[in-house]
Amino acid sequence: MRSIWKGAITFGLVNVPVKLYSATEDHDVSLHQVHDADGGRIRYQRKCEICGKVVDYEHIDKAYDDGDRTVVITGDDLKSLPEERSREIDVLEFVPTDQIDPIMLDRSYFLEPDGTSPKAYVLLRRTLEETDRTAIVHFSLRQKTRLAALRVRGDVLMLQTLLWDDEVREARFPALEKQTRISDKELDMSSSLVDSLSDDFEPADFSDDYQEELRQLIDAKLEEGESLDTDATFGEKPDDDDGEGGEVIDLMEALRQSVEKNRSGGHRKPAKKPSASSTNVSAGSTKSAAKKPAAKRTASTSATSTSSGSGGAGAAAKKKPASSAPKKKAAPKKKAS
Repeated sequence: MRSIWKGAITFGLVNVPVKLYSATEDHDVSLHQVHDADGGRIRYQRKCEICGKVVDYEHIDKAYDDGDRTVVITGDDLKSLPEERSREIDVLEFVPTDQIDPIMLDRSYFLEPDGTSPKAYVLLRRTLEETDRTAIVHFSLRQKTRLAALRVRGDVLMLQTLLWDDEVREARFPALEKQTRISDKELDMSSSLVDSLSDDFEPADFSDDYQEELRQLIDAKLEEGESLDTDATFGEKPDDDDGEGGEVIDLMEALRQSVEKNRSGGHRKPAKKPSASSTNVSAGSTKSAAKKPAAKRTASTSATSTSSGSGGAGAAAKKKPASSAPKKKAAPKKKAS
């Protein structure tokens, strides 16, 4: 569990540091709404009734209307009100536990000792147990002031927030105002029925049949293949890869084709034909000897593909650097032998 609030219980000069945890959780299967025709998700948009635009949360204020007039309350207005400044759970009084009407109980929270020593926590718990009293406390949580009952559950102190008095409705039904006669025999028979069904309450003996059957229904549909792709319910199609995924595939294909073209020499620029003056230059010239190996490297692959269409003199000129290069490399071999 994760704590949602930290503070201290205070009564008199006693201070008990505590952490607050939610004591309950919902076990219902989470369901959302879809279109019955195609299974598409149903979205709710925060749309302005005046301009028709969808409004982001940061531009939404709150308002109160009395039917004829509307008062807009901004975030600055709410900040000016008393908010959760105090981190104390103030004990107002200790009352008999049976005086608290269960109808007033709202949310339940566990309290964990937060100090270096739990002695004050245990002392308060033992006092409430032995006196059979419940502490009525007042504290602030999430910018709301709350009334709560501080009581013992097992070896843990817990808070149960209480509804304010004006939040509990009065039950007035005209049918109950009429006088109804109940005979002693009817009352005895009803009491016998109660006795036959009397037992100790064990919460673990009961289960939520509806939620269990709903889970079984979902599992059965999954096993039978009656399901949709979740991304498809948001309007996303697996084949429509217009984003980065498609670009990566196209790039890899382009690179592969480029490599193949480079290997076959079909993508390189053809080398320029040497001029007549360059072919007559002596092979022993230092200048031409330095340039011809470079021409060989840039035109070697293209020369093989264009040799059939070039003249014999041109082909001989292109082969000379290739033939002279091995002779220079072979010379050391002869000396070595």
